[in-house]
Amino acid sequence: MAINRVFLIKVHMVVAAFIFPVALMFLLTGALYTWGIKGNYETESHSVTLSQPMHDDKAWLTQIAMNELNLRELALPSGKAKVKHAGNSFYFEWTGAQLDLSLAPTPNPFVAQLKIKKTGWHRLFVQLHKAKAGDVFKVYAAILASGLLFLFVTGMIMAWQVPKYRTLLLSSTSAGLICFVAMVMLS
Repeated sequence: MAINRVFLIKVHMVVAAFIFPVALMFLLTGALYTWGIKGNYETESHSVTLSQPMHDDKAWLTQIAMNELNLRELALPSGKAKVKHAGNSFYFEWTGAQLDLSLAPTPNPFVAQLKIKKTGWHRLFVQLHKAKAGDVFKVYAAILASGLLFLFVTGMIMAWQVPKYRTLLLSSTSAGLICFVAMVMLS
């Protein structure tokens, strides 16, 4: 059974128009990131006095971070908090779309170094691209991915429906696959 071409074209157009803004954001931030253009932060550093020596308990460090953000009237980062280990040391990190936070030990075990990094406008879009946003934007990104898959499939179906484009479609698909495999092997 053939799919109604006019209907397919209309749905293809609507989906393309709907996802265009977010697709453009992913395209631009991805291309610029590839060349090291990641956007800027406005960074603040503070010393935090602790009631006990700093240790790598994630729940305890998360509570300290939440208290410090509350004192500064800042929203919590939209990503997940984690303790990162590096050799014999560790630090606490909580990243998000609009704010990154880190707590690191200092030579004094009762003092931690707090860094709060607020994203600039370009860095905000990079953070969204890197899935540092909340669940709502992650669902939106999944809709984008589904929409792109839909556009590729419907575009190929429409091309296949026109006999004079079938050879071009098959050769382009083959060339794309060969190029992809070659780039993976060369990387």
